[in-house]
Amino acid sequence: MDIRLDGRAALITGGSEGLGKGMALKFAESGADVAILARRPDALKEAAAEIEAAGPCKVAAIPCDLLDAAATDVAFDEAEAALGKIDIVVNNAGTSRAGPFMEISDEDWQADFDLKFFAAVRLIRRAIPGMRERRWGRVINTLNTGAKAPSARGAPTAVTRAAGMALTKVLANEFASDNILVNALLVGFIKSNQWVRRYDRMQPNEDYETFLQGMVDTRNIPLGRIGETNEFASIACFLASDAAGYITGTAINVDGGKAPVV
Repeated sequence: MDIRLDGRAALITGGSEGLGKGMALKFAESGADVAILARRPDALKEAAAEIEAAGPCKVAAIPCDLLDAAATDVAFDEAEAALGKIDIVVNNAGTSRAGPFMEISDEDWQADFDLKFFAAVRLIRRAIPGMRERRWGRVINTLNTGAKAPSARGAPTAVTRAAGMALTKVLANEFASDNILVNALLVGFIKSNQWVRRYDRMQPNEDYETFLQGMVDTRNIPLGRIGETNEFASIACFLASDAAGYITGTAINVDGGKAPVV
């Protein structure tokens, strides 16, 4: 199946690296124009150059701190002006902050909700009117498998991701009649920049691949390996396409079979 996004315009948060950049590259290869949002201008510039090389498309690289509501609003306006419209919103920005419940402050809880939940709400709210007018839209929320199967010490991220999954279902039901499809992808162990940053921070005396194998017990993953960014991006591209026109309100595990909940 040849998945195409010709004529579509996508906005992807956390798009300068990792899964976000992987999705932006896949979308561009499939014919979409792409706007990527992230905090660091230098990383955005490098990512934009890669994306432009992936396909004959418009690329907008927009610095934005999603914790700032006003800045998020301005960034959406810039993306829409650069691409002419926004057909696809991918809420991908976030961290995997987790720890003992008694050590999580009110400020930690609020920051996690601001970044992972409220930023998504704001961007979706801005995109919905145009999607409704054109009677075509896609929203993809990047979450993690903790949203379905939270573990001890999984807060705050498992809680905010679960809220994102509930939001996905609410919006899917509300906007289905407008042909706006809303789905979530739940990440398991996928190679991404979060692992690269951990590797750089720990500075182990081993190469990156060996480090990953030591950090992730692949015996607990039915497929027996860590996932690749391109594999995740391919599923996102499918959900963003017309080929997925009868899929909405679902949360798909992308985890090699590891999660105990389907």
